[in-house]
Amino acid sequence: MFKKIKFKKLLMFAPLMTLMFCFNSPQNDDEKMQTIMVSVRNTLSYLHYSPKPINDAYSQDVYDKYFESIDASKRYFLQSDMDEFKKHYTKLDDYLNQGNLVFYKMTVDKLYQRVDEIDKMTQDILSKPINLDEDDELILEPKKRMNPANAKEQYNEWKKYIKYNILQEIETLNSKEEAQKKKKDSVVNNKLKDTIKYLPLSMEKKREKATAEVKDLITDSFRRFKKRKKMDWFSVYMNAYTEVFDPHTNYFSPKNKEEFDMTFTGKVIGIGALIQEKRGYLYLGALTIGAPAWKSKQLTEGDKILKVRSKPNEEPVNVVGMLSDEAVRLIRGEKGTPVTLTVEKKDKTIKEVTMIREEVTIEDTFARSIVVNSKNGKKYGFIYLPSFNVEFEKENGGRNASDDIKAELIKLKKQNVEGIILDLRSNGGGSLTEVGDIMGLFMNSGPYVQVKDSRGKIQVLNNKSNEPVWTGPLVIMQNELSASASEILAGVMQDYGRAAVIGSPSSFGKGTVQTFVELNRFLNTNDDFGSLKLTIQKFYRITGESTQRKGVESDIKMKDFFSYAEVGERFDQYALPWDKIEATSYKKLTGLNVPQLQTEIDKQIANDNNYKLLQESAQWKEALDKEETITLNQTKFNELMKSRKAQIDKFKALDKFNNGLKFTLHPDEAERIKKDEAFAKKTENWRKNLERDFYLEETVDALSKIK
Repeated sequence: MFKKIKFKKLLMFAPLMTLMFCFNSPQNDDEKMQTIMVSVRNTLSYLHYSPKPINDAYSQDVYDKYFESIDASKRYFLQSDMDEFKKHYTKLDDYLNQGNLVFYKMTVDKLYQRVDEIDKMTQDILSKPINLDEDDELILEPKKRMNPANAKEQYNEWKKYIKYNILQEIETLNSKEEAQKKKKDSVVNNKLKDTIKYLPLSMEKKREKATAEVKDLITDSFRRFKKRKKMDWFSVYMNAYTEVFDPHTNYFSPKNKEEFDMTFTGKVIGIGALIQEKRGYLYLGALTIGAPAWKSKQLTEGDKILKVRSKPNEEPVNVVGMLSDEAVRLIRGEKGTPVTLTVEKKDKTIKEVTMIREEVTIEDTFARSIVVNSKNGKKYGFIYLPSFNVEFEKENGGRNASDDIKAELIKLKKQNVEGIILDLRSNGGGSLTEVGDIMGLFMNSGPYVQVKDSRGKIQVLNNKSNEPVWTGPLVIMQNELSASASEILAGVMQDYGRAAVIGSPSSFGKGTVQTFVELNRFLNTNDDFGSLKLTIQKFYRITGESTQRKGVESDIKMKDFFSYAEVGERFDQYALPWDKIEATSYKKLTGLNVPQLQTEIDKQIANDNNYKLLQESAQWKEALDKEETITLNQTKFNELMKSRKAQIDKFKALDKFNNGLKFTLHPDEAERIKKDEAFAKKTENWRKNLERDFYLEETVDALSKIK
């Protein structure tokens, strides 16, 4: 949950903070990092909801978290490196207090050294014949791995890793070959011979091709690693300190904060094109219909980007070999300003294209709706909400989730739907205030959440609207990835009895509120030192129960693909605990007979073969994820892949599943797909996914039983 709070209110928590946070403007990267460390330390200690003591125990947790982030697979650092690092095991708290970079610089310098050595090592491995007939295995589970004792052991470990990748590439070639053969056989059966060329590769050729592909991929990965600035690893280091407080307290560099803001608002200033990196070159990916790159009529997907001129009076920058995120930052800029791309077309001609940057909407972050025509002839409205997005900074009010849902409800009402399904599956949350506004679209005024700060002060937030747009039957869908704002909305509608919640047994369990603290507020400088996303509050349902760790329990429970995995706040060792406060006063609505609905759905799915197969598929996938080793012998590997394919073939029936529901677009969208190719393709994919959605079928059935 993200909450926008004016920082002057936060300063009331620590009146002495301004005395402790004043620094002179840093002159170089080292001074900048030192300043960030001390600023982060003070912000955590004074403003975090549940501050930890900065002591040796904290240092040990930070140490473990850091190495989980930079070398989880234990492939880079030798045991001798780890022995040297371990001397600092209880000193990281002191380094944070002092802004001491000794440990950070030691580990990052050693990481770059090892990467350089391993790059040469892997090139040597790939320059020699690789025996795939040895009876060897690779340890997959990091907890079962040990850091290599010496360079020889590290060489052997990387050789195993390379073998594994080659075997996977060979399996990819085998799969493509099988698909070609099936396609040819299908054509032959239809008596159109020789229209498809089917030329199977020999095993020797497959090994050669797979090895060459792995060599390219590994070489390119090390190239990109070495081009990454050491300063970028500082964010990883700082997040080891912050995430030990709780998993949602994070340090954001200016670059990362910019990416977060774009995701949160669903908008970016640029040309509307994906930038893809491949073997040291940058290429244009899909172009957004209506955006500057598409409107230019001179750029196409697959164009190689050679140069970028970010401003008219500057020399163009050669982007060959540049990392994609660096090139993207050159292309983005202020709205209404020009940017010029020099590209190489597929016919090898060079073209220079100037565009004016515009605000490009990332539509996948916004709500959309469709009419569901059930098997019994009734019409229901389905609204998918991917996030509780909001634009805080826009003076005249930006695009908000509540406004979007209101617009979709109005459209659906015009189509005379008899009930609404609000889909919050995999919705990770967003703005807390949007929950109240969305609640007001479905019912009259009332409290929707209780918020407690670090001093124990409890505030009850109320929806004050008495003009609901939809007062008819309502069902909310959720799964294990529904988090934060999703849980507050589902929980409050459940508590009032306004909606039935259907889906996984429980949601994610994130019951905390965060705000951004800009670190340069405390510095005598105009430079941007990044921000700290900080947990400052916990929220509670109107019943007094926290959603933290426990989540929201569905009224109508159906296990899904994530139900067997370790998904949720309760699996994070640093997550804040569950607790309970007093309930606030609210008036429960009447009319929903949830136990009866659960009984009826249970009967329907008890003997449903598709539901059983879906559960079996999820359990099988989870068992695969927990496998600790895998064979590197090609014969045994092939047998393993053969058995897995047989299992996958069994689950392919789920791909053919059709719930029998029919879907009708709003007339405006039906017109748009005639003109907007990208929107048409996305809409068709969305519709197909809805047709294959087993849970939607059961949700429609549950909704039909609500009066």
